[in-house]
Amino acid sequence: MYYGGDYNPEQWPEHVWHDDVALMRRARVNLVTLGVFSWSSLRPAPGRWEFGWLDRVLDLLHDNGIQVNLATPTASPPPWFGRLHPDTLTVTADGARLTHGSRDTYCVSAPAYRDASRELASVLAERYGGHPALAMWHVHNEYGTWCHCDHVAGAFRRWLRARHGDLATLNERWTTAFWSQGYSDWEEIQPPRATQWLPNPSQALDFRRFLSDEMLAHFTEQRDLLRPTGRPVTTNFAFGSWVPVDHWKWAREVDLVAVDDYPTGDLAEESAFVADLARSWAGGKPWILMEQAAGVEYTPRRTLPRPPGDLARTTLIHVERGSIGAMFFQWRASRGGAEQWYHGMVPHAGPDTRTFREIAALGETLAALPPRPAPRPEVSVVWDDEAWWALQNRGLPSRDLDYLEAVKQPHRLLHRAGHHVAFVHPEHDLSPYRLVIVPSLLPISDAALANLAARRGAVLMSFFSAVTDEHLRVRLGGRLPAFGITIKEHRPLAEPLTLSDGTEASLWSEEIALEGAEAVVTYPDGSPALTRFGNTWYLSTRLTDKAYECLLTCLLRRSY
Repeated sequence: MYYGGDYNPEQWPEHVWHDDVALMRRARVNLVTLGVFSWSSLRPAPGRWEFGWLDRVLDLLHDNGIQVNLATPTASPPPWFGRLHPDTLTVTADGARLTHGSRDTYCVSAPAYRDASRELASVLAERYGGHPALAMWHVHNEYGTWCHCDHVAGAFRRWLRARHGDLATLNERWTTAFWSQGYSDWEEIQPPRATQWLPNPSQALDFRRFLSDEMLAHFTEQRDLLRPTGRPVTTNFAFGSWVPVDHWKWAREVDLVAVDDYPTGDLAEESAFVADLARSWAGGKPWILMEQAAGVEYTPRRTLPRPPGDLARTTLIHVERGSIGAMFFQWRASRGGAEQWYHGMVPHAGPDTRTFREIAALGETLAALPPRPAPRPEVSVVWDDEAWWALQNRGLPSRDLDYLEAVKQPHRLLHRAGHHVAFVHPEHDLSPYRLVIVPSLLPISDAALANLAARRGAVLMSFFSAVTDEHLRVRLGGRLPAFGITIKEHRPLAEPLTLSDGTEASLWSEEIALEGAEAVVTYPDGSPALTRFGNTWYLSTRLTDKAYECLLTCLLRRSY
């Protein structure tokens, strides 16, 4: 079991390093992530390399029995790089070119940046690939940076050519006849930059797909230079609505899935959600909790202390679900800089603190844990990053549609009831599960529809699902033969309604025509709200947690 965190020795005098390793041994730390933001320390000026400090740190860690997850520091180029290559600086959707002064100041499509990234990976692999402290490679950090510059525009066009083949197909799939947007030349196509009003949702969705593929290419270029060293290669997945990463696709390319978990609200439920996603993305491969906060909860307005024991509780949620390690950001809280108030395993006050005592106690707990088999979930929830992206379209019938909440609601209710949950892609094998839940899956491919239709076990699909194809073109007619219904109208709700069983419905409703299905629960006007057609169920509104929990209990009982 790996245990440790991000270690940034370049931020501290060398005498502190010896204090660090002594405390690491005391806390049973056996792995540190090293060098994530070290570009300017490794290469402080063009043509000048400084390896001495990293050589000494690696040797010191190895001498103390601590392994290293060595990073390629491509997530934060130094000021000299942006000055030498101004075309690599990020351009926002409204055309502003950002300056250096924060992190992630790069364009992933800029040739100079890609060249420099490959050089960093190659040099690190050659120098440290055989070091006895090296356990794994950590490429980049939290991929997710957007750019709309001309480099990106050119790469986007090339990606579109490969995806759609010709302009006639693209124009049809993007429905460019609307608002006179038809393209006659590939050079007319731009990234979805700032425009007069609503952007084309098909273009916006394709741009997120492109960004995911473009960043993945940046990762695999470095991965292929690092793999010959014989050590596994990963990168840490950040999780947020702004992150254009197709996690299913990326999980196939990493040697182990690594996730960051910074929960808010009910920390146990949120951590279980992220852990189940990571385990599911890994698909049987190893996975690891790569970052979490040390003893605090970060909220938009303040950093909140966590109750005693809470740090261990959420960590063990990940371990229970199969994580091969528990890592933190970061080892020692930074004295200055933008994240100086982000807590560390060693706080500013040092080891004589509750946080460090809990860190040391957790290290003892993890070291004593026996191996345990991974859970075998009997319930699955469909997860599709593209559906999350699609529901962020500002032109939808309701601004209150929330894909993440639609997915989290059944997960947290099943978690509370003691069920382990797997997440699945809609085109994956669904046969291992007693129940498959499909929440608000707006775009769906023909293959995914056929996959759901072929399933013999129980399926619960919720509102605003299977409405469009993968290009966001509406599936005309509204028929869902596998569910025995036709959706006639979508009717967002301004106020809650009381259903025929006395439960409350909110957010959304639909006019449903029964075509073989039966109405199980109805709206006040007698029209169907929840339908059943054999083993397939359709829920056309949002239920309260209590009502949804009753529905899930009923479906699981029937599925035996």
